[in-house]
Amino acid sequence: MAPAPAPAPAPHATPDAAPPPAADPDTEGAPVGRRTVLAVLGLGAAGVAAAPWLQRGLEGFLGSVAGSDPTKLTGLLPGGGGFRYYSVAASVPRKTAADYRLTVGGLVERPAEFTLRALRALPQTRLVRDVQCVTGWRVPDTPFEGVRLSELLDAVGVRPEAGAVRFTCFDGVYSESLTLDQARRSDVLVCLRMRDEPLSHAHGGPVRLYVAPMYFYKSAKWLSGISLTRDVRPGYWEERGYDIDAWVGRSNGRDDTPTA
Repeated sequence: MAPAPAPAPAPHATPDAAPPPAADPDTEGAPVGRRTVLAVLGLGAAGVAAAPWLQRGLEGFLGSVAGSDPTKLTGLLPGGGGFRYYSVAASVPRKTAADYRLTVGGLVERPAEFTLRALRALPQTRLVRDVQCVTGWRVPDTPFEGVRLSELLDAVGVRPEAGAVRFTCFDGVYSESLTLDQARRSDVLVCLRMRDEPLSHAHGGPVRLYVAPMYFYKSAKWLSGISLTRDVRPGYWEERGYDIDAWVGRSNGRDDTPTA
């Protein structure tokens, strides 16, 4: 590499040249400075005040578009709070408290169907964890709230031959699975709330699965069915190469910091 050129010599001072006048802080310079500072502070305050509204608006827009985006390019865009919105279905119907049902069956003693009202009446658990997507993005300190999956399993009575839990979704496409031991962890929820608000449609509402210690693809959105099975059945993304046991930082060839 060639050496850097030597700096040019400083120009000689002209003896007869008068020095430039000093800026008067009480005339032109100071008022402009104050106006600039006040303007910046005003914009900052407005941004802080508007941030939740703007975040919800962006989130709602991206969530609604993602459901009918054939290119799936919206999944590449960060939404409100850093989330991205993925759906493997061309469209996803919306469910309300009036028509939502969660069925629990398979290898159980007492198959059951839960309305949204019935799920809300059960004891609720709140967790605050980072969300880690296997594609790389992470959202820190995200509150989730819902019913521990283990409590639903106890309510229906798991038969001795059951060894796994399969989850299906009302998008008609997505599925997931956990071993029975994984499903009984205290940080696995049938989730009804996220960030201290009812779960939005874009985030898988009114009910989704939340598996705190695993990559976010295990937390199936738009949950409609829970079935006890003998063995783990690969879910939608596992059939396409993702790890079945998706522990954050210990699977899928990634070394992310664990979320739980």
